[in-house]
Amino acid sequence: MVTLKAIILAAGYAMRLYPLTENQPKTLLPVAGKPIVEYILDNLARASVVNEVVVVSNARFYDQLCDWKRQYHYPVPIEILNDGTTSNDNRLGAIADLQLAVKEYDINEDILVVAGDNLFDFEVSNLVRFYHEVQADCICAGQLDDKKILRRFGVVELDEDNSVLSFEEKPEYPKTNLAVPAIYIYRSDSIPLIDQYLAEGNSPDAPGNFIPWLIKHKAVYAYRFTGSFYDVGTLESYEEVNRVYGGPGG
Repeated sequence: MVTLKAIILAAGYAMRLYPLTENQPKTLLPVAGKPIVEYILDNLARASVVNEVVVVSNARFYDQLCDWKRQYHYPVPIEILNDGTTSNDNRLGAIADLQLAVKEYDINEDILVVAGDNLFDFEVSNLVRFYHEVQADCICAGQLDDKKILRRFGVVELDEDNSVLSFEEKPEYPKTNLAVPAIYIYRSDSIPLIDQYLAEGNSPDAPGNFIPWLIKHKAVYAYRFTGSFYDVGTLESYEEVNRVYGGPGG
């Protein structure tokens, strides 16, 4: 089976979670006593397809992530990449951080991209299996009937073969109830398209912004999963995941 490089995007400043994230990165916030990033990494380890993990950090929290890495034991190498930014005002944006990781580590193989604030209970191994079946770039889609929460995600329209017809990032009026957490697999031949996307002046921010542009250039498929998923972006969502996962929150 083809192995993947995993890139975890964790360089944001999470201002909506202040004061919790004033002095620590969101991806290290504890949920039921365990940092968010470790839930992601445990799932990747169970899939047994990742040969290296790159965690993209900002300069403010780089040392904290390096300290965490030193005490965390993982079956494949973990690299912490400092994107050099120091505040929300000079942040690069998630897609520019993805581009930086690809260039810094000279990545030219298939990549699995995960936002460092995502919690989900479906198995990444099932996404990887679907990816090998369709042999195309893949996103994930799960049913979400609460429209208020749905508006915080990308929302996708699919055809009967689960090919992506349209994608909107955080739409005010969602076209479907299929939400897309930020977990993607991109083929190696799609990596140069990240450069093209940014060179054309498109938004470097939310990772989902790349998807509607990408589907104009090539086929993208969605793995339909069942289960729970959370974007830990607000104090309310952080409290909720701690209730669900059985922790006190913060």
